[in-house]
Amino acid sequence: MDPEGGTEQRNHCPHCLWSLHVDHKTGDRRSLCRSAMEPISVWAKPNGEWALVHRCGACGAVRANRIAGDDNEGALLSLALRPLAKPAFPLDDLGSRAGGKG
Repeated sequence: MDPEGGTEQRNHCPHCLWSLHVDHKTGDRRSLCRSAMEPISVWAKPNGEWALVHRCGACGAVRANRIAGDDNEGALLSLALRPLAKPAFPLDDLGSRAGGKG
């Protein structure tokens, strides 16, 4: 039984959200890389569940993994809000570019 949801087979730290590159395919633990994987984003699955997106610092592999019930909520929200805090375009002329036309 997993009272916290997603904590039995966790592959990341619940505090900093970093992981290790241990899988080729989810759960197989067959990767020889074993390098640190940085949490770079979160995404919402179609069913509404959130997943962490990690990138390996050594080989660049990108993997998505379920969040766990005891993961640091502040760190998760920080990842989710990162694109709004550092947008890829200037927000000053957002109104003049309404509808994607400018």
